Amino acid sequence: MPIPLVNSIASWFLKKRISQIELFLQNPHEVQLELLMSLLTTAKKTEVGKQYDFASITNYKTFTERIPVTSYEQIQPMIERSRRGESNIYWPKPIRWFAKSSGTTDAKSKFIPVSEDSLELCHYAASKDLLCMYLNNNEGSQLFNGKSLRLGGSKELYEQNGTFFGDLSAILIDNLPLWAEFSSTPSNKVSLMGDWEVKIDAIIAETLKENVTSLAGVPSWMLVLLNEVIVQTQKAHLFEVWENLEVYFHGGVSFVPYEEQYHNLLPKPDFKYYEIYNASEGFFAIQDRNNSDELLLMLDYGIFYEFIPMESFHFLDQKIIPLSDVEVGKNYAVVITTNAGLWRYMIGDTIRFTSTNPYRIKVTGRTKHHINVFGEELIIENAEDALKRVCIATKSEIVEYTAGPIFMQNKEKGAHEWIIEFKKKPENISEFAFLLDEALQNINSDYEAKRFNNLTLNSLKLHVARPQLFYDWLKKNDKLGGQHKIPRLSNQRVYLDELLQMNSIQ
Repeated sequence: MPIPLVNSIASWFLKKRISQIELFLQNPHEVQLELLMSLLTTAKKTEVGKQYDFASITNYKTFTERIPVTSYEQIQPMIERSRRGESNIYWPKPIRWFAKSSGTTDAKSKFIPVSEDSLELCHYAASKDLLCMYLNNNEGSQLFNGKSLRLGGSKELYEQNGTFFGDLSAILIDNLPLWAEFSSTPSNKVSLMGDWEVKIDAIIAETLKENVTSLAGVPSWMLVLLNEVIVQTQKAHLFEVWENLEVYFHGGVSFVPYEEQYHNLLPKPDFKYYEIYNASEGFFAIQDRNNSDELLLMLDYGIFYEFIPMESFHFLDQKIIPLSDVEVGKNYAVVITTNAGLWRYMIGDTIRFTSTNPYRIKVTGRTKHHINVFGEELIIENAEDALKRVCIATKSEIVEYTAGPIFMQNKEKGAHEWIIEFKKKPENISEFAFLLDEALQNINSDYEAKRFNNLTLNSLKLHVARPQLFYDWLKKNDKLGGQHKIPRLSNQRVYLDELLQMNSIQ
């Protein structure tokens, strides 16, 4: 298709869509309330709809009084029934797709329902909006003169009882509309390969001969691919491979640790970076301006938003508020009700509003201790479970521990770095570290994927703490007694580096 025609079509769509976006920008609370009422009406005859009598809910207050806030563990039995082929449990239309992600207390993986409505009206609608916003901000763009190098998940799609599960990215690629498939590379066949080592070579083989104008994918995985492109082509930077590259659309994990490495690979000052905020549960926000670190919260994708101020999170008097009550600068846990049948569901993310006119946000982290620098979403339950298993196996005992990331440097992979104070040391520290790494992979499927053949993460690095190290650290920071605790997992190295420095001073 000639590029002028493509740009004309995109321009037409943009003008049509802009009026809809302006509607929720000007009337955000009315749009959200109308959406909530629509979701309740649509699902009133489902099992959940009858249980809570959706038909008689006519306002937000009744909605909050009648329907509880839920976590994955609480709705898992319903989802398992749905995965076995039952219909009309929490959404009236059949659910065929389930996005697999890791990180629940009771299960290695969770399976998030992805309805046809959420595919079309949320995920794909957001993809079109992202392109439209980018083109609107960059009138001279030649984006559609070439193709987008998309990097999806490395897992296959598995069929079970007539339903399918896999990475969200794999589900999206497998259901791509023709317009998106036409403008993307590599082919669906290559994109959906399960073996990452085979897949990465196949991606490079297909994409080197294409005119790639944009990149799309998670920063940690994309960095592995792009470094391999440089190795195989022996080029100095990526513009020697694809001279018309102009933008990288990224999301999934924080971009901050990778920023310098991307600038080295893409050394043009006018190269653009556009961030998105999506998850298995939905597509939430889009960077709508060049060179911005704020994301516009999208209010008409079939997702109704509520928020829990983090200062009250998990307390008995926990507050839950609608969009109209949020304040700039505060940290909130996100609760969503969606067109895939998630009702007042806590997604586990925390955000901070940078503006309420319009509603713009920054993603600030997770509601639990975690390490998610590379997309591995290692949570404290994973760490505690793994340590317990390894201590039993090695007949050792632990006093305290903390862990943080080793950030990727140049072409070196990332890793996790641990420091553990033992009450009873294992006979072999190297064996303990090996078993801990294995246990974490067995417990957490995302960590396992990043560790596979050392593709993104090397094996963890373990330090033995001197006696009383953690006590001394707490004392130094005036944190003895009371409710003060050792930070177990962190996306930063602040605590870890302090402890390592203290540990080196005998």
